[in-house]
Amino acid sequence: MPAGSAPVSDAAGYTVRAVAERLGIPTATLRSWNRRYDIGPPQDRPGKHRLYSERDIALLGQMVALIRDGATPAGAAASVRGPLPVRGDRITLLDAAFALDATAVSGLLAVHVRDYGVIATWDELCRPAFADIITRQDDGEGCIDVEHLLSWCITSIMHRTNPPPEKKAAPSTAVSDPAVSHTAAAPSVLLACTSGETHALPLEVLRAALAERGVGARMLGADVPTTALTDAIARHDDPASVVLWSQQESTALTSAVRACANAGARIFVGGPGWEEVILPETVHRVRSLTDAVDLLA
Repeated sequence: MPAGSAPVSDAAGYTVRAVAERLGIPTATLRSWNRRYDIGPPQDRPGKHRLYSERDIALLGQMVALIRDGATPAGAAASVRGPLPVRGDRITLLDAAFALDATAVSGLLAVHVRDYGVIATWDELCRPAFADIITRQDDGEGCIDVEHLLSWCITSIMHRTNPPPEKKAAPSTAVSDPAVSHTAAAPSVLLACTSGETHALPLEVLRAALAERGVGARMLGADVPTTALTDAIARHDDPASVVLWSQQESTALTSAVRACANAGARIFVGGPGWEEVILPETVHRVRSLTDAVDLLA
């Protein structure tokens, strides 16, 4: 593979120039196919650089071969790409979840994230699916196992499709290739459930949504003691942005907010647990995944 075809990182993918060199076609053609036939990185995801995955390159390679055999670009794209998944198709997802088919659930989630992004997958597919599950639980149906399996699959897919962006390399005096994208140094963003809070899935999704925007975040997970929060803030010279998640009012700890404020952090709170809690004016309440990503990115 030519030197210019090296990936930006194993996790991030390949620039349009690298893919064009690898396949032997113009970059303008790749961009056109991406726009017209949805082959390559999703168009509706924010961010300056759109990076191609190995799967994207495999599909493009098949498309090039079909065109060289006489197919039209549109026909070749239809053959290799296949139909888009139905956006927000929670019925198919729930059928797989109630069958406890983790492979099928993960496959449906991965395709939806690939084609529509993390925020749309969470808001239009996952949250409605959970709402249906909870309704069935309230009606007396025993499906906690289904809820847990779906949660696990979502977390797994978020890790797989949107791993944390790599830190920016140290500055160099050498002439760099302007076509190669470099993820900016990860800001000091901490994601944590308050002490006693075990529902970390919303923060897992937020981390993935931030990674999709090229923003790194340090995930501390569930049930984080207040002392651990202040220790994490102290490990970095720059003031941190801290997102504290609480699902219920009993875990919406104002002591954690005060500790983070005293440590110099910029504080965001999310989750229904904070709704009735009186907080300082300096604390930012996030009302949705989109709201949190916009504020942090």
